[in-house]
Amino acid sequence: MESVQYNTHTHIHSNILFLKSPVALFVFSLCLLRVCLCVCLFASAYQAMVHELVGIHNSRIDMQGVPGVPKDMKEIVLTADTDTFYKKNIYLNFGEIGENIRTLVSEFQEKTKSQENIQSISDMKAFVENYPQFKQMSGTVSKHVTLVGELSRLVDTNELLDVSEVEQTIACQSNHNDTVSSIRSLLLNDKVNDLNKIRLVLLYALRYETHSNCALSEFAETLFRQGVADEWRKYIPVIVKYAGSSAVERQSDLFGSKGAKGLFKQIKSSVKGVDNIYTQHSPLLTSTLDMLSKGKLKESAYPFIKGKMTERPQDVIVFMVGGTTYEEEFEVEKFNEENPSMRVVLAGTSVHNTASFCKEMNSFAHKVGRH
Repeated sequence: MESVQYNTHTHIHSNILFLKSPVALFVFSLCLLRVCLCVCLFASAYQAMVHELVGIHNSRIDMQGVPGVPKDMKEIVLTADTDTFYKKNIYLNFGEIGENIRTLVSEFQEKTKSQENIQSISDMKAFVENYPQFKQMSGTVSKHVTLVGELSRLVDTNELLDVSEVEQTIACQSNHNDTVSSIRSLLLNDKVNDLNKIRLVLLYALRYETHSNCALSEFAETLFRQGVADEWRKYIPVIVKYAGSSAVERQSDLFGSKGAKGLFKQIKSSVKGVDNIYTQHSPLLTSTLDMLSKGKLKESAYPFIKGKMTERPQDVIVFMVGGTTYEEEFEVEKFNEENPSMRVVLAGTSVHNTASFCKEMNSFAHKVGRH
C-alpha cells in the first residue's frame, strides 16, 4: 500500500495503536467517478502538481530527464519529515511557492550584498548555480528552485494554465457551448500535449456524455486527425463505461447523487467564493467529511456492519480502495485543522495522477475485452 505521504503513518500510529477512545472506521469502496474528477483536473497545490507533472514515487522524484539539471539533483527526495521548506509549502499553489523562494533568495542577497536582478524562476535557477553558498545557507531550498523551475517549464511549454482554466470550467460551470469552443481550440493547439488533450476530453465525457449536443464524437475524430495515438484515444469509450452516468447508476448511490448529473451538481454547490479560477473544484470527499461531522451522512449510502452511529466520531479512517489523490489529502489536512475535535486519516491503495489512472483504465479495458 502506498500511503498518502507522511500523514498516514504518523496518524495511524498515534490514533490507532495507542488510542483509548473508540475509532469510527469508514472504508470507502472505490467511486470511479470521484477518482476521475480529481485526476482529470490539473492540480495547483505544490505536492499534487509535482506528482502530476513529474511523479512522486516513495517520496522520490526522478529528474534525470530534466534539461540542464545539476548532477546532484538527478534524484530529489521530498518528505515533510526532514524538509522544512516542503513542509511549510506543501499545499501552497504554484505562484505562492515561487514568491516564497524569491523571498529567501532576496534575504540571501541582502546578506551577501548581491545586486543581481531576479524577476523569474529562470533568474532564480541561474542565481543558485552562480552562488553555491546559497545552497549551504538555504539547506533544501535549492532543490526546490530546480524543481519549481522544471514545473514552470512544463506549464509554459504545454500551456497548462489555459488547459486548467477550461478543466475547472467543465467541472464547476454549465455553459456547454463555450466549453465546446474552448476544447476545440486546445485540441488544435500543437503546444498542448496528447496527455493533456485526452484529460480534457475525458473530463468532458464525464460531464456531458448525455447532453443533447454532446461533441464527444467530434473530439474523438479531432484527436485522430491530430495524430493522438490509439493508446490514448481508447480511454474515451473506456471511461464512459468505467465511470459514466450509467455505470454510476448501476452501483449503489455512493454519494447520494443519482448519477453523473447529480454528482456535478453537488460539485458546483460546493464551490465557495473562490477568486482563483484554477482552484474552483472541491473534491467530493470534502462534503462527505462535512456531512459526517454534522451527523448528516446517510446510512443508506454508508451502512454500518453492526449497530449505527449514535454520536459524532472523534477518530475516522478513510481508506480509498482503488486509489486517492493528493488533492484529497489536502482537503483532509484542512478538515483536521478546522475540526480539532475530530481526527481523520486518509489512506489508499495508491496515489493517482493522470498517467497512473490511465494505466488502471487500461487494465480495466483488457478485463472488459475478455467478457
